[in-house]
Amino acid sequence: MALIAPSILSADFANLQRDVEMINRSNADLIHVDVMDGRFVPNISFGLPVCEAIARHAAKPLDVHLMIVEPEKYLARFRLAGADRLTIHLEACPNLHRSIQSIRELGAVAGVAVNPHTPVELLIDILPEVDTVLLMSVNPGFGGQQFIENTYSKIARLDAMRREAGLGFTIGVDGGVTAENAGRLAATGADILIAGSFVFNAADPCDMIDHLKILSTAG
Repeated sequence: MALIAPSILSADFANLQRDVEMINRSNADLIHVDVMDGRFVPNISFGLPVCEAIARHAAKPLDVHLMIVEPEKYLARFRLAGADRLTIHLEACPNLHRSIQSIRELGAVAGVAVNPHTPVELLIDILPEVDTVLLMSVNPGFGGQQFIENTYSKIARLDAMRREAGLGFTIGVDGGVTAENAGRLAATGADILIAGSFVFNAADPCDMIDHLKILSTAG
């Protein structure tokens, strides 16, 4: 069964506490927090104050995804703001190994993310150091995008690399996750499914989270 991480980017920002408390009541495993700076990705979401506000009401671990340039400058501050998991992008980190070490030293779960165009083979040297790898299955920056089908191939290759090296990192998929692909994603090797608009636009988001969990088990 895959872990389900609703992305708060698709929540109602005018009722953020309400939506965080809804996730608390649900069977979701994580709360995914997308931080965007308008430079690494063509959108601005929210930063430290909103992360702190979410953390005050969250009963689930905060999975903070830093889609920003120079993330190493902000790791300690986001950890202090309540991040339990910190994921940074390969494409944004010239000194990735050092940044991953910093996340570990802060006591957070350390993750690395790659954009759709980035081959997973570029991660080979950092895989022994990370707890999780996040594969972007849409071009980062906006919610509600269509899933990129090549993601299945990337999951399969990364899963093969994991098994060949005997490593235990998890594989997450972020973007375009729906009931139509959840089972196949899990069957291909994904351990964490991040769903935003598909969950929050549902008539009953808690039921949809349960549905995704069941589908990922069947997959």
